[in-house]
Amino acid sequence: MQQHPQPPFPKQQQDMPGATGQMAPQPDHGEHSYKGSGKLTGKRAIITGADSGIGRAVAIAYAREGADLLLSYLSEDKDAAETKHWIEKEGRKAVLVPGDIQSPDHCQMIVDTALRELGGIDILVNNAAHQATFKAIEEISDEEWDLTFKVNIHAMFYLTKRAVPHMGEGSAIITTTSINSDMPNPTLLAYAASKGAIQNFTAGLAQLLAERGIRANTVAPGPIWTPLIPSTMDAERVSNFGKQVPMKRPGQPAELATAYVMLADPLSSYVSGATIAVTGGKPIL
Repeated sequence: MQQHPQPPFPKQQQDMPGATGQMAPQPDHGEHSYKGSGKLTGKRAIITGADSGIGRAVAIAYAREGADLLLSYLSEDKDAAETKHWIEKEGRKAVLVPGDIQSPDHCQMIVDTALRELGGIDILVNNAAHQATFKAIEEISDEEWDLTFKVNIHAMFYLTKRAVPHMGEGSAIITTTSINSDMPNPTLLAYAASKGAIQNFTAGLAQLLAERGIRANTVAPGPIWTPLIPSTMDAERVSNFGKQVPMKRPGQPAELATAYVMLADPLSSYVSGATIAVTGGKPIL
């Protein structure tokens, strides 16, 4: 059985949005473990937040399953270049599109670029997120609240609305919600509320798109070891991150990849409106 890093971890903090190279231990994105079997051969996918963390793990898995990819990210060029390296190593196409998905115009540009560079869109993975920790509601500025919802849920609407007209029967939309959608952490009030909105949005979307043959599902991660953690939590919490779940450790990004592959796989043709929990044994209702 593969051994995964266990807390306590070295105390560490980073400025937002965080960088993979500064993390200790280094996250596992499946670089040396994920083995593909052609499940997504010929598919074209957009992945947001694809530079690092869950997005990188999904990108590597999709490439090894045969997909070409557009990788959307904010400004983490070094991390994005590393992700691109792993995709191109598989002989698949990787198109990097930096920029802020808060902008509807940028979301339109992502879709237009995918159509031009990939030739179409079969899979949309709405994964990018903003998170910040606050101990009191008075600490959350109006600007912070707006930012969280603009990145986490508004952008998801902008991208989905623009991508759907170009997605045919058998296409898949996959969103990233959180264990916080059902069990909100009070110090993540804005983030947890936005993740609840994502779960609800995806459930409604699945019903709205069913007659068009487009499936929509969401993945609900528990504590996952990504740059979001040391860049949004204090050093003490980072050191003990993941201890609260039954497995007593955070998940590695690679441990989520198979959920996103399954939801994109055409063989999962009756799976829509589902929430897949990847939480280290912590049940969600």
